Amino acid sequence: MSPEVRGLPIEITFRTALRAHRGKLLSGDTPGREVHAASFLRQRRIVLDTTLKKQPRELTRILIHELFHFAWLRLGNPKRLDYEDLLRRECAARVKGELGWSAEFAKTALTPRDSARRTRRWREYVCESFCDSGAWLLAGVRLHEEFTLPPSARRARRVWFDQTQITRQISV
Repeated sequence: MSPEVRGLPIEITFRTALRAHRGKLLSGDTPGREVHAASFLRQRRIVLDTTLKKQPRELTRILIHELFHFAWLRLGNPKRLDYEDLLRRECAARVKGELGWSAEFAKTALTPRDSARRTRRWREYVCESFCDSGAWLLAGVRLHEEFTLPPSARRARRVWFDQTQITRQISV
């Protein structure tokens, strides 16, 4: 059974030793940055690294993160901009940490101007943060080495997700 978003199936496949290099997903002994998964939204496809099959909790967390990319696509600009504002307030308060490696990696690459100019780097961070936060809320994993966001910021994100009712609209 494939998961569905808006009633349309999403194909999920596994490949060995996933790496990202110059915008491409590679497999095996190749150059690039190690990744656990990738989503191809237009193709309605998710690729996961085979090592996750031996780690059910991590597989669940990462799969939910990838599914949230499909939710982000359909979220609509008002809610996306509202989530962006939440992150802007965190940045202004100099909140460190994140709820997953992908958002943390993107956050550390930001410059002070990225938020104000809404650069691609900023928008990608916002998306990764949304997906990591959604996975943190729904995967049932309470403690993880990648959960470095302080409790007060976690509460604010939980409130945002509750108020927008996004997690109620998504069935995993």
